[in-house]
Amino acid sequence: MHFDFVDLRLLVHLADTHNLARAAERSHLSAPAASARIRNLERDLGFPLLYRSSQGMTPTPAGESFVHHARLVLERVQHLAGDMQEYGEGIKGHVRIWANTTAISEFLPDGLSTFLRDHPDINVDLREVLSAEIVKGVADGATDIGIVAGNVHAGALEMLPYRDDRLVLATAMQHPMARLASVDFAQTLRDDYVSLTTSSAIHMFIDNAAQALGSRIKLRIQVGNFEAVCRMIEAGVGIGVVPESVARRHARAMSLAIIPLNDPWAERKLKICVRALADLPPFARALVERLMADAPAQAADPTASTPHP
Repeated sequence: MHFDFVDLRLLVHLADTHNLARAAERSHLSAPAASARIRNLERDLGFPLLYRSSQGMTPTPAGESFVHHARLVLERVQHLAGDMQEYGEGIKGHVRIWANTTAISEFLPDGLSTFLRDHPDINVDLREVLSAEIVKGVADGATDIGIVAGNVHAGALEMLPYRDDRLVLATAMQHPMARLASVDFAQTLRDDYVSLTTSSAIHMFIDNAAQALGSRIKLRIQVGNFEAVCRMIEAGVGIGVVPESVARRHARAMSLAIIPLNDPWAERKLKICVRALADLPPFARALVERLMADAPAQAADPTASTPHP
């Protein structure tokens, strides 16, 4: 069975638009040519990929599976093209990393700066992603290296210890909760929150924790980085849940109260996630080794297959 890249893109565009004319335009085809391609593809497969109605086209269950695999294939082809272009421009390697908010803001800058200084012919593509999506991305080959935290199922992936951190509540010194020895996350949901943008991985994680309690975060203001979060908290705009490393670093220059959270998910072990370390290109393995060298001595057992909350 052979598949045409034009057909793959056409089905992806149809799944996105539910409209043949728009999908054909995005695929640089005429509508009749696009329609003929779909009919021929369905004929060759022997089953329909799309439901047709007056409202447009939507994928059948088989069509949804086709589109899922088509996206992966096209993404890998795009990475292939990008890597080949970089080789042509003198770049010898490209490593993709998906990581959570804490890893990107607190732990990766030092390790990556050292690695990139020592490997001037290597490029790194770093993206902020939720831990569950990171595991899926590593398994699907959408990224080479993942850094995850939280209770996510790792399956057959290799999990290597990286850093320990925990989430804490940060408040202004005059806030009533500033005097508490510890606090349940549920107790905080009556207050206004200062948060990173809603697209950040840590905001989505905290919002999901609130939804699990049947509530929502009362978002007072969103800002672009942890320093701004802490400054807004110090000014009394609201409270916030932040990594302890962030809170303690900024508390050296700001008046912040740091209150431990009692919730089990607040204790977090960050782990490096790969499909198989031995199968990575040498430069990607070198990056993992550089990051592993930064891991504290008390890191968890590297043979563990699932990261802890």
